[in-house]
Amino acid sequence: MSRKYPIISVTGSSGAGTSTVKSTFEQIFRREGITAVTIEGDAFHRFDRKAMRAELARRAAEGDHTFSHFSIEANELDELETIFRTYGETGKGRTRHYVHDMEESERYGVPPGEFTAWEEFPEGSDLLFYEGLHGAVKTDAIDIAGQVDLKIGVVPVINLEWIQKIHRDKAARGYSTEAVTDTILRRMHDYVHVICPQFTQTDINFQRVPVVDTSNPFIARWIPTPDESLVVIRFKNPRGIDFPYLTSMIAGSWMTRANSIVIPGNKQDLAMQLILTPLIERLVSNARKLR
Repeated sequence: MSRKYPIISVTGSSGAGTSTVKSTFEQIFRREGITAVTIEGDAFHRFDRKAMRAELARRAAEGDHTFSHFSIEANELDELETIFRTYGETGKGRTRHYVHDMEESERYGVPPGEFTAWEEFPEGSDLLFYEGLHGAVKTDAIDIAGQVDLKIGVVPVINLEWIQKIHRDKAARGYSTEAVTDTILRRMHDYVHVICPQFTQTDINFQRVPVVDTSNPFIARWIPTPDESLVVIRFKNPRGIDFPYLTSMIAGSWMTRANSIVIPGNKQDLAMQLILTPLIERLVSNARKLR
């Protein structure tokens, strides 16, 4: 773990809601005057869209129907670990962008499904912020989790996660429900073996639980709203967390275990602001003293 140049990662599956959490972090950074370098997990895919389709076809022909973007070998995770380590030591590193659609293509000048060129991080950042699928991976060969100072898991219950993914991929990417379902099934092996184990490494998990019927996510017409949800917040190490303060500040919240608090879904942003702001301030303050 770094101290001179801190690293924060937000990790979650496709459709988990990490982008929403990212916006809360950005609000905190702006308000507290913190300069963050942001990198996206998609930037570390091993294949562009065309090459990934070819690799999927090759593996399927060999009888492997589990390969996906969740897979360790589908991503440049050794490169990500190196960049984390280098940044933690020097405040330097590099990243690129994976271009998803025409809107991003116009912004970056690269066709959809391809990567931009690698670029060096700007000078003078206070911390590195990662959002993606693999921000807390730990295996015998790779220890990304060990390079990160604050690890956040975004983990909706699985039916809600699937509903969010189906609606997003149909609306934003033009996929059919059947196509998204095929992707979910193909990814299930690595969801169990790659995604889920990361949530034992994370420092704080935010798990949204709907309180409406999501029994069949594949026919759900709407995504449950925050008002129709609860959020379970679990702290790996609750030492130093002022739970009485949090429950007094967040109306309708209560504790279920010594390391867990439950809040109304529409209070998640408030809870994140209250919980994360002092943690981020402490990381940055300690780091600045060492430079």
